Amino acid sequence: MTTIRIRKAEGTWTVRSGGAVLGETSNALELSEGDLDPVIYFPREDIAMAFLDRTSKTTHCPHKGDASYFSIANKSSVTENAAWSYEDPKEDVAQIKGHLAFVLSASVKVEQV
Repeated sequence: MTTIRIRKAEGTWTVRSGGAVLGETSNALELSEGDLDPVIYFPREDIAMAFLDRTSKTTHCPHKGDASYFSIANKSSVTENAAWSYEDPKEDVAQIKGHLAFVLSASVKVEQV
């Protein structure tokens, strides 16, 4: 059984893509799952959703449920399937509803500031 822990992420977090700040929050959640690196989830209201376009990609996690994906479109590029969200997460991880996490890459950075 994989152990999932969710707690408030300390401090202020930002997500950037293509030089643009997509969001900044002091209300991020940190999700730890087994021995994977922790993932920072940003409240949707703290993200510039105008830069995100829903894609047709979905994935299923037996512990968290079905994830929907978003591409990030900014002036310089489009990063496909760069963010995901559990719109209707399983009860054990209900805190992540209304939050987004990001696929870290050369064009997407999540940092504590």
